[in-house]
Amino acid sequence: MHSKSKTFSKGSLDILPLMIPVVPFGIIFGAIGIELGFGPYVTYATSIIIFSGASQIVILQLLSAGASSLVVITSSSVVSTRHLLYGAVVSQYLNKLSLQWKLLLSYLLTDQSFAVSNEYFKKNINNNFKHYYLLGSGITLWLIWQITTIIGIILGSIVPDELGLTFTIPLTFLALLVNYLRNLNHLIVIIVSGVSSILFFGFPFKSYIIISSIIALMSATILIKIKK
Repeated sequence: MHSKSKTFSKGSLDILPLMIPVVPFGIIFGAIGIELGFGPYVTYATSIIIFSGASQIVILQLLSAGASSLVVITSSSVVSTRHLLYGAVVSQYLNKLSLQWKLLLSYLLTDQSFAVSNEYFKKNINNNFKHYYLLGSGITLWLIWQITTIIGIILGSIVPDELGLTFTIPLTFLALLVNYLRNLNHLIVIIVSGVSSILFFGFPFKSYIIISSIIALMSATILIKIKK
């Protein structure tokens, strides 16, 4: 028989294996925030308010490079568009919840919590407390992300400037791209996006980020139509 506490605990335990890459990512983010010149309070505030690792890095990097607010907001929004798909998927299981519950769970809905929760929802659709699974997995990830961010901020404050940590930004995103290099269509889109970024790099307000993203999306649409 399902209960709130058991469902919550299961969500907290099931997400733990996925925390292995989150720990170094959080530490790197905290250190990068200090390295880019943002204070510890601003760096940590992004982990509270935004709570999205990739978007947080994009925001801090663009702000430090002098990008306009429009470019910063648009770019971070593009990075986070996948959460719209996550919400659409889990909404079929949680559509009867109150608005307060939906707002809380949407804040905690990340890549990892979605991955484990979606599988759980499929197998336990009749569990009336299944939203506690997402709550448990989301809070566990939230706590670990906050702790690792603080550790990164402390390390970033004591690491000499000569060592520099900003090089970890492209390495982080390159690590995210590795799996996509196995598919030819994905590889084409990545190359198109990269070439576009270089061609339009000199455009004002760092708008090359938005332009290259649009061109990459157009190329992906064309490839899908050709494949069909």
